[in-house]
Amino acid sequence: MSQNMQGKICLITGASLGIGKETALGLARRGAQVVIAGRDADRTRAAADWIGREAGAKQVAFLLADLSSQADVRRLAREFKDKYSRLDVLVNNAGAIFTRRETTADGFERTWALNHLSYFLLTQELLGLLKASAPARIVNVASTMHTGGVIDFDNLQGEKSYGGIRAYSQSKLANVLFTYALARRLEATQITANCLHPGGVATGLGQKTPGALKLLLRLARPFLATAEQGATTSIYLASSADVEGASGMYFAKCKPAHSSAASHDGALQERLWELSLRQIGQGKAADPV
Repeated sequence: MSQNMQGKICLITGASLGIGKETALGLARRGAQVVIAGRDADRTRAAADWIGREAGAKQVAFLLADLSSQADVRRLAREFKDKYSRLDVLVNNAGAIFTRRETTADGFERTWALNHLSYFLLTQELLGLLKASAPARIVNVASTMHTGGVIDFDNLQGEKSYGGIRAYSQSKLANVLFTYALARRLEATQITANCLHPGGVATGLGQKTPGALKLLLRLARPFLATAEQGATTSIYLASSADVEGASGMYFAKCKPAHSSAASHDGALQERLWELSLRQIGQGKAADPV
């Protein structure tokens, strides 16, 4: 059961298209004030206008950031805190598959930087505001592909060998590990942290990638769910009274689901947490890339 979101402020990343855009629409329709974050100015502005029209909202705000850049993530958090005095729901949704290995300005492999480190860093940057706004919720969009993921600490950045699906699965496992470790740290607060599998969804994910992956996604598209259907669980976790107080869980189709055995490895969760702190410059030293 979705509750009325009137008076709630929600930030959704990667919301210029696909699941993020539909998540923002669903929350706006429930009365929330939504702020969407995207990389492309024209597309993000157009998405904000569309959401406003479809939801009958007065205004849907947007902020611009390339979330694979740590400087941009920090700027996004700073701009949000400058404009808003509260944050009730953070939906970490931005993500992509890259068939070719690329590195960011920070020196990290782009899949890892965008799909994992942006979740970790943005949440850290906004945690104070979430605590001040409690009860609040953090929703991390993962994927069932995490079940095939391995956190390969000896090849974390794909520097020895690289595969787009392998890098994506690793990053999605990181999303689940991060969620569980975060929920444990938030037990004494009124902030919940959950993650989800949106389903096999026809979105823009991977559409700009060349080669066999793009062809595979194109062939699979008629059999995939729509972005609107894929956003259902994100909207549910962000707004439903049914999950009020529920934390540290993995959901699919708006129901608790089993994540991989690796995702429940407490030592792995803590190792990833400490590594991530170092990679965002908050640990003892940055790890070499």
